[in-house]
Amino acid sequence: MAKLAEQAERYEEMVEFMEKVAKTVDVEELTVEERNLLSVAYKNVIGARRASWRIISSIEQKEECRGNEDHVFLIKEYRGKIEAELSKICDGILKLLDSHLIPSSTTAESKVFYLKMKGDYHRY
Repeated sequence: MAKLAEQAERYEEMVEFMEKVAKTVDVEELTVEERNLLSVAYKNVIGARRASWRIISSIEQKEECRGNEDHVFLIKEYRGKIEAELSKICDGILKLLDSHLIPSSTTAESKVFYLKMKGDYHRY
């Protein structure tokens, strides 16, 4: 289902499918393909929000330069909403990494993959 969601560019659903897979394989680790699907799903979900944040921040700066305080206030509220979404998504993958993925990793390759993901999502 995650592959189907990826082809349809429905990345939020792809995240949901891959979270279910990750939580059901408590004993064994994800395959390389499953790891990559999980990574692609989160990368796209986060990437869209980061792009939105950059656009809104740019608009906010332009409005501040113009002195449109009413617009700036509304834009800041909207930026805050995007930041909250980013935080929620990052918290979700970080919890999944800490509770399921890193503890179940048995190879150095998978452990490095998950630790890199953890670093990336702490950064956002």
